Amino acid sequence: MDPTPPTPRWNHERPFLTGRFHQEIRAPNHTSGAKPYAIDSFSRGTGNVVGSYPVSVQELLVIEDLLSALVGIEGRYISIKRVRGKDGHVVFQIDPSMDLALQELTQRIFPLCEDFVLVSQFVESKSHFKNGLVNHAFAAALNAFLIDYQAMVAQLEHQFRIGRLSVQGLWFYCQPMMGLLHALAIVVEKASSNNFSGSATLNLLQSQAKAMAGDNAVRSLLEKMTEHASTAYLAILERWVYEGVIDDPYGEFFIAENKSLKKESLTQDYDAKYWQQRYSLKEGIPSFLTGVAGTILTTGKYLNVMRECGHSVQAPLPENSKLMSFGSNHHYLECIKAAYDFASSMLLSLIKDKYDLVGKLRSMKRYFLLDQGDFLVHFMDIARDELTKRPEEISVEKLQSLLDLALRTTAAAADPCHEDLTCCVEKTSLLKRLINLKDLEGVADNTDEPEPIQITGLETFCLSYKVQWPLSLVISRKALTKYQLIFRLLFHCKHVSRQLCMAWQAHQGFRSFSMLGTPILRSSILCRSMLKFINSLLHYLTFEVLEPNWHLMCNRLQSAISIDEVIQFHDFFLQKCLKECLLLSPQLLKKIEKLKSICLQYSASIQLLIPSIYVPDPDSAFDAATTGTLKSKSKRSSFRGEQLKLASQNIIISDSIMKFEKEFNAELQSLAPILSNSSQAEPYLTHLAQCILAVGTDQ
Repeated sequence: MDPTPPTPRWNHERPFLTGRFHQEIRAPNHTSGAKPYAIDSFSRGTGNVVGSYPVSVQELLVIEDLLSALVGIEGRYISIKRVRGKDGHVVFQIDPSMDLALQELTQRIFPLCEDFVLVSQFVESKSHFKNGLVNHAFAAALNAFLIDYQAMVAQLEHQFRIGRLSVQGLWFYCQPMMGLLHALAIVVEKASSNNFSGSATLNLLQSQAKAMAGDNAVRSLLEKMTEHASTAYLAILERWVYEGVIDDPYGEFFIAENKSLKKESLTQDYDAKYWQQRYSLKEGIPSFLTGVAGTILTTGKYLNVMRECGHSVQAPLPENSKLMSFGSNHHYLECIKAAYDFASSMLLSLIKDKYDLVGKLRSMKRYFLLDQGDFLVHFMDIARDELTKRPEEISVEKLQSLLDLALRTTAAAADPCHEDLTCCVEKTSLLKRLINLKDLEGVADNTDEPEPIQITGLETFCLSYKVQWPLSLVISRKALTKYQLIFRLLFHCKHVSRQLCMAWQAHQGFRSFSMLGTPILRSSILCRSMLKFINSLLHYLTFEVLEPNWHLMCNRLQSAISIDEVIQFHDFFLQKCLKECLLLSPQLLKKIEKLKSICLQYSASIQLLIPSIYVPDPDSAFDAATTGTLKSKSKRSSFRGEQLKLASQNIIISDSIMKFEKEFNAELQSLAPILSNSSQAEPYLTHLAQCILAVGTDQ
């Protein structure tokens, strides 16, 4: 529904109320037999032509007609003719029988008459509601000028009535107005032909004022018109920068509001555009606001965030901060800057102090970046059976209850934000998830990446976090997704490390025996290399990437002066962490995932094979049950030695260990040159390369 009020019907049915009836065709008066009033006629009087009178009488007659023509009314010997194809344009014509000298002087005054008609018709047409507030204000200023002009014509008429006005004198007295009215006529002609409104009208006025820099009178008039026309526009601007409200009934303001975008989308949609597109700049920014358009947009956005939080957003500014004009003293720029500083500081204080942004970020670091590991260890122990299932078989409700138990029974219970932590189970692997996120550079090209055949909850388990408005501006769905990607990498690395530790413990039963030449020794060395690899990777991720970048972000947040800077610093932190954690490097990430897969397969095999090697003496259970004693140490040693001897002769065990050692070393060796070469372009890989190379030389 069009919100613009319609022009009253009587304004069309009774056009003489608008003042244009002087130029309209009138119906002939059949009763009197008089000649009809036609705008294309040269004479509306008697049959006598003006040339039949003496020159002195002609001058009096033409002055009388000129006084009417100056206000757009036809005379007896001066007629008005419309210009075809140009709405509002008219030309004045005089009876050709008039004295040539009088004709010459009279025609010099005609441009003033034509400009008056053009400007007056612009005032009438642009006073309709649909033309906007700026055109309304401009038309009102023009109308005030035309009133002064008509007062001048009235004074000239008075001089004529008392016999003190000649055509030459009329020409002389009209000189000051001719330049002014012609300049206005040029403006209204351009505004009408291009259907300008709002900022376009203001830009036109300002550019014309600059173009008339050599004529002080005309320039001052156009500047005054610009000031009057901008009053309504500045009122809209004032409400926006001081209250965060767009009061723009005719769509003239250069800031657009997209009401279809809701703040709830920040926590639901990965590609939410609320902060970027809820309020945005339109085309047609006034030239005097071009340099501060972004500041104006941001100021109102900040005030709207506080409004959405239920806080007062009226800026307590003094009276001299009113945006009354945009003169050469640039006071309006100072007002806009003061409004921005107020809105920015208030919103930043609100988010940091009342909503404890830094505390929320620390809480997310504690859980997603594994800054506090005791709850995770406890959770992995109690949720082991559930996490080993396939993703579609896992009960998320059961995992949530186990997570809540782990949080309540560890040091995490002291965190006031721990109740905001939830869990979820993804349906795809980490690498596939990265591919699906199209905005992550370097990953989206590998769309044919196959899904692992055996994927469990250990690969797909993830944490989530409840974020409320206005913190969702910073911790949006996209930011939370990046936290989750980092968490999944760390969580799986922790799982691999735990599995390797269990495999290492299985070897410890043979520490006191001579294992030279046995597969157990070879397996022990391989297990130690794998542990060193995964622990070096975890050390790199935690202490070479996450911790330094976290502290850098915290230092930047302390110096942030706006919420946009906070969002920028937080997004930069997450993007840098993703990159340095290899999540944006598919080639390196695939190698790491392959190495982790080999480690998991090895640890699972060892935990099955070692028990077949290390079997307690079956008599020991009987002796312990009957006599309460165990066999002698020497007999047990002899028994273990025999088991090691049998293990060394077991081809299956030897081949399995050799196979895992070959695969692990091959992948490790292929990763080392990639890291070394990439570290030249990406210095953050230098430390990881050193760790990987150290593992390789340990073989």
